[in-house]
Amino acid sequence: MKIFRKMLTAHKIKILQSLDQKKFRQKYNLFLVEGNKTIKEIPSSGYRIKEIFSVNSDSLSVESSLITKISPSELKKISFLQHPKDSVAVCELKEESIVENNLAQLVLDGIQDPGNLGTIIRLADWFGIPQIICSEDTVDLYNPKVIQASMGSFLRVNLVYQNLENFLHESDAAIIGTDMDGVSFYDYPFPTQFNLVLGNEGNGIRPEIEKLLTDKITIPRFGKSQATESLNVSMAAGIILGQIFSKK
Repeated sequence: MKIFRKMLTAHKIKILQSLDQKKFRQKYNLFLVEGNKTIKEIPSSGYRIKEIFSVNSDSLSVESSLITKISPSELKKISFLQHPKDSVAVCELKEESIVENNLAQLVLDGIQDPGNLGTIIRLADWFGIPQIICSEDTVDLYNPKVIQASMGSFLRVNLVYQNLENFLHESDAAIIGTDMDGVSFYDYPFPTQFNLVLGNEGNGIRPEIEKLLTDKITIPRFGKSQATESLNVSMAAGIILGQIFSKK
């Protein structure tokens, strides 16, 4: 593949480095995807690659005009990873749109940790949940740490940021939330169509959303001391989804 040699200017480096902040991602309508493994999947998704900076593009099946060959030292300047991979793709943000009539979807109320959001996206992809509805204060999908933690699953799961009160008021599906006083999720008969609400890491589900729940479930503790107060939200999501889909 013939690679076009374009300049990675100081100005371009400054713009790419700024994309670790949401305000600049929105300003330029751009975000970064790192690693050939994930970059190879982008053309078959709804995202558009604007350009790629690479030290090794041999495995990439994209238009050669999109690729700029760079040195490892240049890659370090534009990568958000401690140990940069082979390539960095500059992609355009995708316009949000809700997919209607999903049987199961996740609803995230104020998730703040990028690693948690990325892991939850990966779980949704694994269990075949096509859409996640996020509160407007949930961490940004295009945060570099979210993209990395999702391991490419953000390409296959639709994320939409909404006013959760309005969204849940209009939903005809069951609204299930996690609560320490809820019924054991082992005994709960999950309906065919539902919204599973997962709350903020420190504060849980906010009161105005909790009022809208139709059912509350909990993951029972089996430890003798019963000292552990709660589970990490992405860990809890994985346990619950595993139980739901083990019955299907």
